[in-house]
Amino acid sequence: MDEPFASVDAQTRFDLEDLVIDLHTNLGVTVILVTHDIDEALYLADKVVVIAEKPATVVDVIKTNFGEVRDQVETKADPRFAEARARILHRLRDH
Repeated sequence: MDEPFASVDAQTRFDLEDLVIDLHTNLGVTVILVTHDIDEALYLADKVVVIAEKPATVVDVIKTNFGEVRDQVETKADPRFAEARARILHRLRDH
């Protein structure tokens, strides 16, 4: 999926993100998501691959470890979420 939620309002985005997690959990499908939204990447992914520079180069790979069951508020309030977000921002800034 390439920037699938870019054109929707915040509440619809949250609902669609939770739907993707439900589909992954209940159907066992693999989803590859391309996004510029760091919070979206961290919330949805089991693993975030950070790409920067030209030509595109992998500058970091982060395993999120938030588990199968996620909550928009609780997951994003988790200190590990903030740490991972800061790590990604630093990697992008440094490249």
